[in-house]
Amino acid sequence: MGRNSENHQARDKERPGAPRSKTRELLNELRDLLIFRQEALDWLLPPLAFLSLQVWLDLVTAAGIAIGISAVILLVRALGSRPILYALTGLMGVLIAIGSALMAEEPAGFLLPGIVSSGLHAGAALISILVKRPLVALASHLFRGWPLRWYWHPKIRPAYTSATLLWVFYFVLRGIVQTVVYMSDSDFWVTVVGVLGGWPASIVLLIFTYLYGRRRLARLDGPSVQEFQQDEPPPWQGQQRGF
Repeated sequence: MGRNSENHQARDKERPGAPRSKTRELLNELRDLLIFRQEALDWLLPPLAFLSLQVWLDLVTAAGIAIGISAVILLVRALGSRPILYALTGLMGVLIAIGSALMAEEPAGFLLPGIVSSGLHAGAALISILVKRPLVALASHLFRGWPLRWYWHPKIRPAYTSATLLWVFYFVLRGIVQTVVYMSDSDFWVTVVGVLGGWPASIVLLIFTYLYGRRRLARLDGPSVQEFQQDEPPPWQGQQRGF
């Protein structure tokens, strides 16, 4: 038995899904996510600049500076042969949001696209649950490249369904907060919600989704991606890393 135990541990060390420190695992996952989103600052900086500047400047001036920043980032990325997708997305996003603020003639109008986005995301997540193709599973598939059929396994899909339900609650809550702040006409809270409701809140959501999803997945005793691909019979070791 001792020899078998040693062999099993040796295989675990070699296997990509071997157990490891949960803290290190989470940090590695966040690192991979940030690398995957390494250009996130390209579209985060312009709206952050607008929300900050409108406290001291008029809307038109703050909007002009924010658009200028976005245009400069796009130009730098293009000249440096770097991906321009996020810079272009940032420019389009800030144009839409600033346009809403200018049309409303108040900074709170900046939140209107976010309110609509929250509603659309909540609706999409709920529909994905109803059709048994949870949105979190589709997002994980795009990020990790794991086979879609693995996500639809009866001992795998419930974990992603539960995680997607969390997303529904998050987007509904975010939409409610954005709506309340929009109606409050408070420039301070518009700035706070506009900044924190973007990537900071998304990072928290992803961390919570990962921790909850990993725990839910472990309780289901389903196969790992490798075990599923090799059509191994139960009992399964299960997916030891990633969600």
